Amino acid sequence: MKQLINVPERVVADALRGMAAAHPDLTVDVEQRVVLRGDAPVLDKVALVSGGGSGHEPLHAGFVGPGMLDAACPGEVFTSPVPDQMARAAAAVDSGRGVLFVVKNYTGDVLNFEMAAELAQDEGVQVASVLVEDDVAVTDSTFTAGRRGTGGTLFVEKLAGAAAEAGAPLERVERIARRVAASCRSFGVALTACTTPAKGRPTFDLPEGELELGIGIHGEPGRERRPMMTSGEIADATVDALLAEHRPHGPVLVLVNGMGGTPLLELYGFNAEVQRALGERGVAVPRTLVGNYVTSLDMAGCSVTLCQVDEEMLRLWDAPVSTPALRWGR
Repeated sequence: MKQLINVPERVVADALRGMAAAHPDLTVDVEQRVVLRGDAPVLDKVALVSGGGSGHEPLHAGFVGPGMLDAACPGEVFTSPVPDQMARAAAAVDSGRGVLFVVKNYTGDVLNFEMAAELAQDEGVQVASVLVEDDVAVTDSTFTAGRRGTGGTLFVEKLAGAAAEAGAPLERVERIARRVAASCRSFGVALTACTTPAKGRPTFDLPEGELELGIGIHGEPGRERRPMMTSGEIADATVDALLAEHRPHGPVLVLVNGMGGTPLLELYGFNAEVQRALGERGVAVPRTLVGNYVTSLDMAGCSVTLCQVDEEMLRLWDAPVSTPALRWGR
């Protein structure tokens, strides 16, 4: 497979160097693998820190900035960052009002963030954590005990980040983050496998003319394989899977997310089918986000995340944000 890289061992470092050059409003420590808001620590503000394996860009470093994260810790491709990274990030962004860790439910992430919280607390940093486990496709998988954390992470980081930006105390920011996490459900579909730089070939075999329903963002297996379907059929299957798990009792935010290798032309067309399917099932959608936000390298495919919201959560979604990947209201 052809890839735009130098050598696999330097992929993450090279990407961070490029990010630093493109976004001078961020502080990017290439060697220590920490991305910070350029104005961190922000006086009298709860800080949000997240992280995970690289290969899911713009998650998480692309969400660092006013209105979302204060710091992100990228690991190697599909590999959790180490506790020292997270503890270092927490110390760098803590203004004395505490730090919230946003953790996707993958075994390595969970264990390493737990150790990082202990290290940070030993240094006098108050730490709270929220676990994101929104994928309805499978209960246990290759990387997890319980449900995987996927697209719902974006909603948690955005809404909790807005609350923190508005001056909410740590307990309230944590409570909002947990409420958002509990309100999110996601489901993913793969049309092709992804290709890791280290392997240089697809991570699993998906024959021509087939798709996989319920995949994870590391290429983990899903629920089933089927012959290729139309966009409308995929939307119906995806929405039915989401609503079977959790029928919202109010309006929802919708994320139609590309897995990295699907063009916007197709994603917008797919969104039209998702909106149709939700409308036919009586689900109101006040806001929709379409694009590549929680990816799996070059995988062709998509995921859909629904987040049930109330008026407060909708206000937090609409609040200003200024990051490399999300930017509005400023």
